[in-house]
Amino acid sequence: MNIASLLSKSATSFGSRPAVSIGPVTHATYSELASRVSSMAANLRGRYRLQPGDTIGITLTNCPQYFEVLFAIWHAGLTAVPINAKLHQREFHYILSNSGAKMCFVTPDLEEAVAPLVEELPALETVICTGSKDYQGMLHGATLDMEPVNPSAPAWIFYTSGTTGRPKGAVLTHRNLLVMTLSYFADIDQIGPQDSVIHPAPLSHASGCYSLPHFAKGANNVIPESGHFDPPEIFQLISQNPGVSFFAAPTMVTRLLQSREIETADTANLKAIIYGGGPMYVADLQRALSRFGPKLVQIYGQGEAPMTITALWKSHHAESSHPRYEARLGSTGIARTDVEVRVIDGEDNPLPPGMPGEVAVRGDVVMAGYWNNPQATAETLRGGWLHTGDVGVMDEEGFLTLKDRLHDMIISGGTNIYPREIEEVLLQHRSVLEASVVGRPHPDWGEEVIAFVVPRNNAQIDEDELDRLCLDNIARFKRPKAYFLVEELPKNNYGKILKRELRERLVEKATGQPGI
Repeated sequence: MNIASLLSKSATSFGSRPAVSIGPVTHATYSELASRVSSMAANLRGRYRLQPGDTIGITLTNCPQYFEVLFAIWHAGLTAVPINAKLHQREFHYILSNSGAKMCFVTPDLEEAVAPLVEELPALETVICTGSKDYQGMLHGATLDMEPVNPSAPAWIFYTSGTTGRPKGAVLTHRNLLVMTLSYFADIDQIGPQDSVIHPAPLSHASGCYSLPHFAKGANNVIPESGHFDPPEIFQLISQNPGVSFFAAPTMVTRLLQSREIETADTANLKAIIYGGGPMYVADLQRALSRFGPKLVQIYGQGEAPMTITALWKSHHAESSHPRYEARLGSTGIARTDVEVRVIDGEDNPLPPGMPGEVAVRGDVVMAGYWNNPQATAETLRGGWLHTGDVGVMDEEGFLTLKDRLHDMIISGGTNIYPREIEEVLLQHRSVLEASVVGRPHPDWGEEVIAFVVPRNNAQIDEDELDRLCLDNIARFKRPKAYFLVEELPKNNYGKILKRELRERLVEKATGQPGI
């Protein structure tokens, strides 16, 4: 099934309902959006002579046109390559080149960075700006019947964030995206045409994925007028729209809790905050539950298994009487309906409950492979299981707790140390806003534990207090050997902390040379 049929079916059943809004204003009803998508698809296939399977870049800031372009690409049987709008021109160059994109859509603010690449990339023939006459002309005129596709055909090439090297393109098929959509209904939430979803996070990533179940059920997809995450605006949109859900990185939830508007904001319409993409520390989560109630759902997924590995349900968040309640809050929940999840050792053997190892996943949501990278595909999908690169522990009831990325684990004196455990302790301090723990090379121990700490509201933090806090909660050998107070932590465009950059800073401090 062509994933674009999610839109066409809703246009039949809910044609007059708002499909996409910008702030409080409806941009297009379902009938209008389906008509524009069909006309744009006709232009892609006719005027621009694109053929099924051709790849098209989408380098747009969050805007209503994003969905016109995305669904038109699928409607025409083409493959979408959504690209984070915050990337550098060199990164645009790499992704467009690697994917072999023949066309790229841009918003006006990105045209200057992307348009010159037509002269540099042999495959890239056209760059079309959403503010141009060419774009407007594509929305009208002849229409095109939806292209039938094989469920295993590529629909979305999802480029990883590249925190440890060049990003790789995870090939997500029409079947992958359909299974991801159905899994939302099975494990996360039920949706109806009376509901709405706000998109403050990049549509090139998780928020774009979670638009699909909402389009499938005729809900309203609301783009903030600012085009990004702004706490006062989010609270206003929650008060203006019924049945509101939205995806948020943990740092976004924390910013909501810290905003001045939090005390007076009307959140009665809030239905669900789906959080993921990084660790949500238990202390922050408890503050969020105190303010919003049990309306939070945690998801753990990757670009290679989009939004779908494990989930911590609303009911898990609400079950405060459970004897292992806090341990559950620190977990990522249980395996999603459509996947198998296990923890394995270095030889791919499954480990018993309580033993840490790499998280492996199998199911129809797992990518087909990496685009034009058979070596990485074979390594990551060996044995038919997606090797996530995450270290986790499964308990007796199937709750998965992530420790860290394999490459972030610290090995000191032959002992594995998981930074997240130490970060959770540091965040218990009233004046600590954020914390990130990394390993620093040590001549005798191999590595030693170092903590980078962001003070809350520029507070003065006594490092002896941090030391005592650690010694009261974790083994002495896990205690950081040094604390660096910093104004902010380096993050990528999806809000993930770049521990590699922190390790590079330590190399610079030790050698006086730039980090490797």
